[in-house]
Amino acid sequence: MKTRKRTFLITLIIALVVAGGSLGALSVRHKEATGSPFRTVAVKRSDLVAMIGATGTVEPEEVVDVGAQVAGQISSFGKDKNGKPIDYGSVVDEGTVLAQIDDSLYTADVNSAQAAMQQAEANLVSSDANVAQSKAKLDQAQQDWDRAQKLGPSEALAPSAYDQYKANYEVAKATLAVSQAAVDQAKATVAQANAALYRAQRNLGYCTIKSPVKGVIIDRRVNIGQTVVSSLNAPSLFLIAKDLRRVQVWVSVNEADIGNIHPDQPVTFTVDAFPNQTFVGQVGKVRLNAAMTQNVVTYTVEVNTDNPDGKLLPYLTANVHFETGRRQNVLVVPNAALRWSPQPSQVASQFRKGEDSGGALTQTAQSEGSQQGPPQHWGTVWTQEGEFVRPLKVSVGLTDGTMTEVQSQDLTQDLPVVMGEQSQQAANAAGSGTSPFLPQLRRSRPAGSQGGAPPAPGGR
Repeated sequence: MKTRKRTFLITLIIALVVAGGSLGALSVRHKEATGSPFRTVAVKRSDLVAMIGATGTVEPEEVVDVGAQVAGQISSFGKDKNGKPIDYGSVVDEGTVLAQIDDSLYTADVNSAQAAMQQAEANLVSSDANVAQSKAKLDQAQQDWDRAQKLGPSEALAPSAYDQYKANYEVAKATLAVSQAAVDQAKATVAQANAALYRAQRNLGYCTIKSPVKGVIIDRRVNIGQTVVSSLNAPSLFLIAKDLRRVQVWVSVNEADIGNIHPDQPVTFTVDAFPNQTFVGQVGKVRLNAAMTQNVVTYTVEVNTDNPDGKLLPYLTANVHFETGRRQNVLVVPNAALRWSPQPSQVASQFRKGEDSGGALTQTAQSEGSQQGPPQHWGTVWTQEGEFVRPLKVSVGLTDGTMTEVQSQDLTQDLPVVMGEQSQQAANAAGSGTSPFLPQLRRSRPAGSQGGAPPAPGGR
């Protein structure tokens, strides 16, 4: 029994020694097989859409601010289409009563104006009667004066009586003129009283506040019992949106980007209330009244969009993207590939001209770019050549902020281009085919060396 146990222990120790040697050899090979020191990515074909980002606010396409034209206390609210008191979100028709102002004082003004109107009309009637009376007295005076003229001053008619008939005639004419003037004055008084009555009636009518349009109440700014004071500016009581099925997004665009914005330009945007839904619209107009905030000039751009289901509520914050360009099936590389520049020692020897430029375009590439006819934007990407890199001059096109369109005769799909350098641990892992994040095995020392496996029991 002891012999079997001893044999088993010897076999186990030999197996551990062999395994340790194998792991040591594997570790040596792992150390010697280092991977590429560069991080590369393959050139690919893709569709590219360039955007300008900005922030805006959802606004109703057309709003009406309903105010009060008279002062007074709000006594009650009207009813909406569903018979409920007017409130936020109430749907109203044109002419719907929104609120009622206490009209007791204005009713008294109407009554007073009506009384003044009746008095003016009575004065007019009296003036007309005075004219008729004056005409009758004038006719009598005319007849007396005519008879006096036929008789003349004589023994039959004393001179004093002659003069009296003449004076009576002149006075009757003047009295008629005065009576006729009083009629004109009475007519003017009637017109003035009529205007005062009309004004009082209109003020009384203003106590009933009605909706001027069909729409939705998006803001109610008064409560029952609150007193509104009408002055030079009518106080705002309700804000009505005519049609929330069409809304606008008012976007503040930086002056550096406003040159790329034009009417009918496609727009996409999102709102925080529905983060997983993208809405579409188009530019309506660019307002010319720029605003300056902390020396930054911005322009307001109106974006029109449909809102058939009413999801877009007024005054939501919108994250807007203006589409400035679109390319389909073009070669693209990450922007990092265009920004990266190698050290002179990393460039292949045949491309090391102008090493003082720190790895920028070689002099040959720069001269070739300057000889091109139409102006283009040029850049450089680097592809690996053994342990070094070599430059590829490319024409830079549209960018979406992450990927950029590039064109070159030497550039093909799936060609790896350098994005940067990777750490030594990542390079070793790339060469060994293992992940740098996995735990590394220690290399075992060979049997018989210092600190190696103990000798077999019994000296065997």
